[in-house]
Amino acid sequence: MYINTEWYRIFLSVSKTKNLTKAAEQLHITQPSVSYAIKQLEQNLGVVLLTRLSKGVQLTQEGQMLAEYVEKAFHHFLAAENSIHLLKQFKMGCVRIGSNGAIIKDIILPVLDEFHVEYPDIRIQLLQAQTSVIVDHIKEGKLDVGFVYHTIKDSDIVITPLKRIENCFVAGGKFKSYANEQLTIQQLASLPLILLSSGSTTRRMLDGWFAAESQTVRADFELSSVDMMVEFAKRGYGIAFVMKSMVQNELANGELVELNTAQPLPMQELCMVTSHNNSLIANIFTKKFVD
Repeated sequence: MYINTEWYRIFLSVSKTKNLTKAAEQLHITQPSVSYAIKQLEQNLGVVLLTRLSKGVQLTQEGQMLAEYVEKAFHHFLAAENSIHLLKQFKMGCVRIGSNGAIIKDIILPVLDEFHVEYPDIRIQLLQAQTSVIVDHIKEGKLDVGFVYHTIKDSDIVITPLKRIENCFVAGGKFKSYANEQLTIQQLASLPLILLSSGSTTRRMLDGWFAAESQTVRADFELSSVDMMVEFAKRGYGIAFVMKSMVQNELANGELVELNTAQPLPMQELCMVTSHNNSLIANIFTKKFVD
């Protein structure tokens, strides 16, 4: 059945004014247009909605019932428009974020703190996952924005570079003595290594760095938490490969030392991924990283 919302809007006005001419004046249309809309509704529904009186109209039982439903429907329309307006102003709603685990604490969380202060009525939901999962969720509409390392090319999503990530090898305990040397990839491969689990973007990048020198990475500790990697390194269990920004305090107080490498360490680029129709949220987060 065809539904013409304009007919219902006109009918609702008539039901309130009980007069076709007054309804026309209220809606800034002609009286014949009002009569036509009522007639079309009656034909479409197969009932009589109004009884014409000498001074106006009166709703039939069917007309009264329809008016109650139509009024509720238009209240919902208005509420929906108001909600959309609030969403555009970020005064209500929810933002669903996906992020690689290694960057949440030191890079994503400070940005979320700013966002939360600026938009306190927006509910934040955060999923920690690998890049492939985040990208799939963006495509499926399950996430609004994702923060990942740039290792993907996909025309179905928007990829926005945000900042370069500096990595380093750090050590504690007896391994601090290596800070005085310039370690080759071969030397690093022979030492106890504390690395992120296989399959992570950072681990694949590091594996490639070693493979370029015909070296295979054999981690003594494979962990999914950077905090745990740092803790094992501080206790002298081996050498950890981490984002430099994550160990600034430990380097400053001497719990860890940064090791020098003969070959430049690979850099990573933090990127934001969104769908093509989510430019508003993309612009907000891009500005926060630029600022």
